[in-house]
Amino acid sequence: MIGISVVLRTRSWIVLCLGMLTVGAPAAFAADCPGHPDALGTSRTLVVDPREHPLIGTMQYRETLPLKDHEVVLTFDDGPLPKYSNQVLQILADECIKATFFIIGSQAKANPEGVRKLVAAGHTVGTHSMDHPLTFDRMPIDKAEAEINGGIAWTSAAMTDPSQLAPFFRIPGLMRAEGVENYLISRGIQVWSADFPADDWRHVSSDRVYQLAIQRLEAKGKGILLLHDIQARTVAALPKIIRDLKARGYRIVHVVPATAERPATPTTTVEWLLHPPTETTPIARWPRVPNFVFTQTRALPAPALADLNALAEHQPLLPLRTMAQANVAATLPAPGRALFAIPEGSVEVLLSTTLSRRAATRLAMAAEATRAAKDKAAHAKAAKGKAAKLQGRRTAHAAAAPDHVEQPKGTTAKGTTATGTAPKGPASRSATTRPTRVASLKKRA
Repeated sequence: MIGISVVLRTRSWIVLCLGMLTVGAPAAFAADCPGHPDALGTSRTLVVDPREHPLIGTMQYRETLPLKDHEVVLTFDDGPLPKYSNQVLQILADECIKATFFIIGSQAKANPEGVRKLVAAGHTVGTHSMDHPLTFDRMPIDKAEAEINGGIAWTSAAMTDPSQLAPFFRIPGLMRAEGVENYLISRGIQVWSADFPADDWRHVSSDRVYQLAIQRLEAKGKGILLLHDIQARTVAALPKIIRDLKARGYRIVHVVPATAERPATPTTTVEWLLHPPTETTPIARWPRVPNFVFTQTRALPAPALADLNALAEHQPLLPLRTMAQANVAATLPAPGRALFAIPEGSVEVLLSTTLSRRAATRLAMAAEATRAAKDKAAHAKAAKGKAAKLQGRRTAHAAAAPDHVEQPKGTTAKGTTATGTAPKGPASRSATTRPTRVASLKKRA
């Protein structure tokens, strides 16, 4: 009985200790977000160097932030607009979430207090141009520079400490251009795209914004979410998005720029890919075939006996013909370049590839048709010559026939009368054109 009571007391102490540990865990989490024990919170802070990875966001670029699976970075564009930005700020504060805001210079000029609220809440503040033109992909570079510099100037002017401005920039409408990107990179400013948007700038419902955000995040598994803190639909959808992120096990990451006192988070190059390749995923990326450099020697070395694995002591055993060949000159003449030259466009070249065989066949058929046409023309010309010769013979024979026909009395050899005039009427025409018929009439008379 004593042993049983000792065991029961021991188990009670174990259960009590486990209960205290279980109760202590939420208390520690609540210390990170006072007054909100069920808050999603910010899991970690990622420090990045804009010069090492200047272009991020797989909607447009190859790289994105080096996030782990189920990690999300929240970003908001186009603010601050007090009517909605303050509500977004409060929602994030209730969940102890840190996000990144891309400020428009004109908004900062009109509402500098909104910029200071973002900095005071610990959020990262970048810029989004001066007036948000949707023509960055085609505007002159000097105008783009003015837009970029204006947004930076007015946003930093709104801050109590301008050094709090992050060297992050998002091109309005994601209308990227190489000249704009090169200018930003030259200034050490990191260009942010996104990994997926929620389309909250469109005329859709807040439920649709929530659905798109979760569906696209689930498809990616992690990444940068693009939202806008100037839309009523975003304010309505944001609590549901955060609630679903918490239910699905997602974690929020806060991104800040590296400084001299705050070095960048150590990462590898492959971590900056959205889905890094693994050893289980084969990649068919073979190296290119090099350009071979052929020797310029005019003679090639002849094989020696050593190349035939013939030892010196075994040379007498070789056939006499082999021994005779061993005394041949040490070099062989190199074949001339003309030996390998094939005329461009010849049938041999066309037949060298499967796709060109049809072309070669068509060329051969065309050549055969040309030869047949030439032969036909030659035969026609010969036949025409024969016909012309035959016609000439017939014409000569017809011209000689009137000389053998007896002329009627009172007419000359040329069909005229004795008085020198040609006979008139049908009789004269028949006498002229048909002399044989006149002769036959004379016989009948």
